[in-house]
Amino acid sequence: MTIDFRRTVPVFRIFDVAKAHEFYVDYLGCTVDWEHRFAPGMPLYLQVSRGDLVLHLSEHHGDATPGSTIYTELSGVRALHAELAGKNYPYLRPGLEQDETGTSLTLTDPFGNRLRFNEPDAAAQPSDGAPASGTCG
Repeated sequence: MTIDFRRTVPVFRIFDVAKAHEFYVDYLGCTVDWEHRFAPGMPLYLQVSRGDLVLHLSEHHGDATPGSTIYTELSGVRALHAELAGKNYPYLRPGLEQDETGTSLTLTDPFGNRLRFNEPDAAAQPSDGAPASGTCG
């Protein structure tokens, strides 16, 4: 049997639904795909997405560790930076960083989780155009 990984969806811990909505929906431009509670008044678990960026956000204790970081590659990091700079979000004014891997934009949500968006430079790619990769185990 062949093993075929489909996708990876990071889970971020959140502590305040309104602040999560303000950051992920209003600021970052994600949409809420679905929400789940086991019963009224129970912690919320939800999915937000924007294009191929898909995240799960959870109020459940033990689902994730606050202060985690995800790394995601994209094209258009400068356009995303300009879009976010034009929004009225007083808690964050990120800049762009350039290094040997490309141009990156790092956002920190209200719960200490970091989203690192990186647009690789063409020169940083192997000659076959595939991103550099490692193997597990």
